[in-house]
Amino acid sequence: MIIGEFCDVFPPQIDGVGMVARNYVEQLNKKNNECYYIAPKTKKCDTDAILEDTLNVINHISLPMPHEAYRMGLPGIDLSYLKEVKAIDFDIVHAHTPFSTGLEALRIARQREIPLVATFHSKYYDDFYSKTHSKFWAKRGTGYVVSFFNKCDEVWTVNEPTAEVLKNYGYDGEIFIVPNGTDLWYPTENDKLEAQEKYSLSDGDVLLFVGQHNFKKNIKHIIEAIEIYASRHSNFKMVFVGQGPDAEKMHEMIHEKGLDERTVFTGHISDRNELMKLYARADLFIFPSLYDTFSLVMREAAAAGTPTLMIRNSCITKNIIDGENGFLCDDTPESIAAGIEKALPDAVRVGVNARNTIPTPWSDIVDMALQRYEMLIDKKKFERKKENI
Repeated sequence: MIIGEFCDVFPPQIDGVGMVARNYVEQLNKKNNECYYIAPKTKKCDTDAILEDTLNVINHISLPMPHEAYRMGLPGIDLSYLKEVKAIDFDIVHAHTPFSTGLEALRIARQREIPLVATFHSKYYDDFYSKTHSKFWAKRGTGYVVSFFNKCDEVWTVNEPTAEVLKNYGYDGEIFIVPNGTDLWYPTENDKLEAQEKYSLSDGDVLLFVGQHNFKKNIKHIIEAIEIYASRHSNFKMVFVGQGPDAEKMHEMIHEKGLDERTVFTGHISDRNELMKLYARADLFIFPSLYDTFSLVMREAAAAGTPTLMIRNSCITKNIIDGENGFLCDDTPESIAAGIEKALPDAVRVGVNARNTIPTPWSDIVDMALQRYEMLIDKKKFERKKENI
């Protein structure tokens, strides 16, 4: 099967959606398919970091977005890209975005009469509102998103709460649940020591956040909670992994609150083994995001045996039982700080349960996706044959 996975991000700028696209490409190629990662070109396209030995990558020219790490793809005017993609006889295309690269997937699907699958990943209303501060324009933006998904042959979301978000935007078509995967990782004590030494973590408690350094991830509440926690505890480090538009403001907040000695900023870590060692060394993963619809990083932490503290009733808490395979708190700095105090004494037991109940291997997820792909390809062939009778 020849498959195109279309995404709006590519290394060195990468987020959860980019990680999903990467895993689809890697796993599909391992299963003897011919799969391509198609995305806007960045100034430094780090192909090896995202696809390792699988180098089926097609990039198109792009423009920078103001105040964002993302870029706006311009596939329609990239003659080299158009020539390259024309030579590929896709059986199906899969869009992980409703924007420029997703529209390119739609163009290819329409032109070649092949199926288009699209996965709804993000709370776009929140994104539009944060940029425009206008409910009118946020609704117009989500109206556009819904119109894109209405043009697709099949729409996927990663869980039921995310499907409800899309329905609330006005989409009334059928939605299939295809979750994201996480491969288990079994750390050794030496792995943990390597992370501890590399990032100067000492023997105290290690609290960890991995993700975009963007305040939409509720990072202000993490910093405010750490300030409260530090007033009662001294032997700990808060580690922030990632990059993003609010990184400088985060540094400023940490400094203003006198938390420099308690905080480590690692920057972006592209080496998964290095990141997994840090997950394993952490005693507690803190992810209070109300924006995310499905948290890959929470599952990566679980794969390393580290439990996560999350906000109660957020999308990412489906199948999480407080005190059993994760920890829940309210959306206040005070509750997050109290949640850390409550979680740490029981983190090892809950981390074991998290590893046993949360991750699903990517191989299993891609098997599920392949079944849907094959069904849609057969359906499209039948429809074309019926039209020609």
